[in-house]
Amino acid sequence: MLVYIFRRLVNVVVMLLVTSMVTFGIFFMVPKLSGSDPVLRYVGKNANPVAIQGLRVKFGFDKPIYEQYGMFVKGVVAGRDYNNGPDVSHCPAPCFGYSIQNEQPVWPTLVDAVPVTASLAAGASVLWLVGGVATGVLSALRRRTLTDRITMVTALAGVSLPIYFTGLISSAVVIYSLGWLPPSNYVNFTDDPISWAQNLILPWITLAFLYAATYARLTRATMLEVMGEDYIRTARAKGLRERVVIGKHAMRSTLTPILTVFGLDLGGLIGGAILTENVFNLKGLGFEALQGIKSNDLPMIMGVTLFAAFFIVMANLIVDLLYAVVDPRVRLG
Repeated sequence: MLVYIFRRLVNVVVMLLVTSMVTFGIFFMVPKLSGSDPVLRYVGKNANPVAIQGLRVKFGFDKPIYEQYGMFVKGVVAGRDYNNGPDVSHCPAPCFGYSIQNEQPVWPTLVDAVPVTASLAAGASVLWLVGGVATGVLSALRRRTLTDRITMVTALAGVSLPIYFTGLISSAVVIYSLGWLPPSNYVNFTDDPISWAQNLILPWITLAFLYAATYARLTRATMLEVMGEDYIRTARAKGLRERVVIGKHAMRSTLTPILTVFGLDLGGLIGGAILTENVFNLKGLGFEALQGIKSNDLPMIMGVTLFAAFFIVMANLIVDLLYAVVDPRVRLG
């Protein structure tokens, strides 16, 4: 088991390094090859040549791309000094650079946005996992009945309707027409748990509706396949109760692919639910990413991208470790 964990940890480190190299190359090497000067994003096109050269030296844009990447990695691990003669500014670790939009370090902005995105992801994931799996199991056990058809039509609608459509419609009806909930305005859980939940319940439901539909279809398909296996027929032939057959035998095999998808979805969602956060005006990582795209703020976009990559890689690691618990055979792979 320790060897299995060690191998997975090494894979995580390698994957994060590769992701950082690819991301850094896309955001800094590709624009340079196309003739774009990244310094102009900080000072504007009408700045004087002295200011442009000063910032080029300060941010290290005058150095080869591999040295720039080395300084970037050093900044993430140990912090970085931006030195331009008498003008020296220290960016503490982990340093993802300075935002073009507000000239502030990227990391504190990401840290402030994480609780919003994490709250949204946590609540929605519980709803879609419980609702999607329960609906899929019910649909599989009542195959070709009216219940099965209604749930699958609802799931198809959930998969087909884009989040900005369902989000705007639900806001218009629930918040502005019926007045059942206040307009979404994030409140810290520690400040007021009730207000925190009230402001997030509609984003939770809207986001969970999209994901629950996918999980319902996946659960139904997997459950139907598992129920036709020989060991299920053997369990029934032994006289086991249907509740035991479904809960102990069928569900274990059904949950394996669901666990994989759930880990990836949750990791990606913590990296920023861009559409949901912007529809409901939640200033999380997705909101910061979109603002960075609008203002061409490359350090902010890259920071969010690497942040999201970290969560996705960690989600993969957790799923791998859970696999080893659910099915010990994977430790030999």
